[in-house]
This record gives sequence, structure tokens and C-alpha cells, in this order.
Amino acid sequence: MANRTPIIGGNWKMHTDLESGMRIASEVIDYVDSISSEDAPAGADVVLYPPFPYLQAIESITGPSHVQCGAQDLWIEEEGAFTGEVSASMLKDVGASMVLTGHSERRHIVGESDELVGQKTKRALDSGLAVTLCVGETINERNAGNTLDVVCNQLSKGLDGISADAMANVVIAYEPVWAIGTGHTASPEDAQEVHVAIRAHVESVHGSDVSNNICIQYGGSVKPENAKDLFACPDIDGALVGGASLTADSFNAIIEASL
Repeated sequence: MANRTPIIGGNWKMHTDLESGMRIASEVIDYVDSISSEDAPAGADVVLYPPFPYLQAIESITGPSHVQCGAQDLWIEEEGAFTGEVSASMLKDVGASMVLTGHSERRHIVGESDELVGQKTKRALDSGLAVTLCVGETINERNAGNTLDVVCNQLSKGLDGISADAMANVVIAYEPVWAIGTGHTASPEDAQEVHVAIRAHVESVHGSDVSNNICIQYGGSVKPENAKDLFACPDIDGALVGGASLTADSFNAIIEASL
């Protein structure tokens, strides 16, 4: 099995103001840098996803550190009459190195289709951004026994046209919709089952070298109390954290659990 470095992402969603965001980022940076060598982080990669208005300010302090700064979304065109949208080049211009695509709140609240998610993923990768592609089922889909079909269909459309070489810049985040912000978390056994299926799907398309090396995060009410059990699963490579990333103490504890 490949020696994959866990990735811990903090998705702040539509939370924080500039002052609180800078404070959280500073405290996370202090912790991550304290456990890192001069050249590399100590056992985990860390990415913060602040709201768009604060991205450049947060990146100004993450830039010199071992913490990366990512964006929560992007649009599929490079420029044009798309009020309220941001392009990949704009994100790169303010220092973002990674972007989320397909988060369940984009799919189920905003109404983004699997095909649009795939277009966003390809645009980001073609523009030189790394991507965290989010997939996951609703509670009705899970209760109907359709979890793996739903997740694999989202993967197929979300990664449509993506080459094996480009997959080196892709992270997948399994986030069951019924666990996001609800306090409910998939059991380590249930999460591991889906992660195995995700890795198998990637292998069926791109081969074992890609599937063995791709990082697959878990997301959905990850907390310091459950993180270690989740990270003990062989196919769970870190976490995409929502609410628990809004305080540095809890987020840093999740980072620590991954080491």
C-alpha cells in the first residue's frame, strides 16, 4: 500500500469575519509550523478554505507557512458576464492552491448537477489548481441501499475527461449528506466501506498506481472525539472538516489525531 500523507481541510463555509478568520488561521499556522520541519509538514497536509472575501488576507499569512489556502468553489468559464462568480485564474491570483468542487451544499442547495461539477473540476485542473472533489449520498439514497451507486456515479461524472496524470492533483472527499452539520457521523466501518469502493472505482478507470496514491478524505461531523477512530481505517486519508474547523483548538486536535 502506498504511503499516503493525510490531508486535513477546514471548510469555513459562510462563517467568520476577517478578524476571527485571521485569528483561527494564525493559531492553526502556529500549531502546524510547531510540528513541522523546515522543509515539510509533520505527517499531514493542512488546507484552509475561507469565504471568498477573506481568501487573500488569509493566504497572506498561510503563504509563508506549512498551511495551504484553498477556495470553496469556482466557475467554469475564465471570464465573462457571470455576476457573482469567480474564475480559476482569479483564485490563483490571490494565492489559492486548491479548490472544492461538488460539495453537497452546492449540489443540494444551489442545485449543481453532476455534469457541472465535472466541468468545474476539469476547469480547475486545467488552470493549475488542485481539486478536492466531494461526493456523498443523501439519507434516502442510503436507506434505499444506493450509496455506492450514487457515489460512483458522482465520481464518473465529476472526473469525466480527467487524465491519469491530472489525478495526481485530485483529492476525493466522501461526505455523506446526512452527516454534514447534523452531528451524525458514519461509523468507521461504514465510512471505510465507501472509501474502499471509491478507491476501487478510481482503479477501474486509472489503474492501481493512481488508486493507491490518491487521498480520500472523510467529511461529515468530524470532531476531535471521533477523528482518531476514523483515521485508523486504512482507506481514510484525513478529513474535510466543517464546524470543528471554526475553532483552532478543535481543528488542531483533529490534525493531531491524523499524525
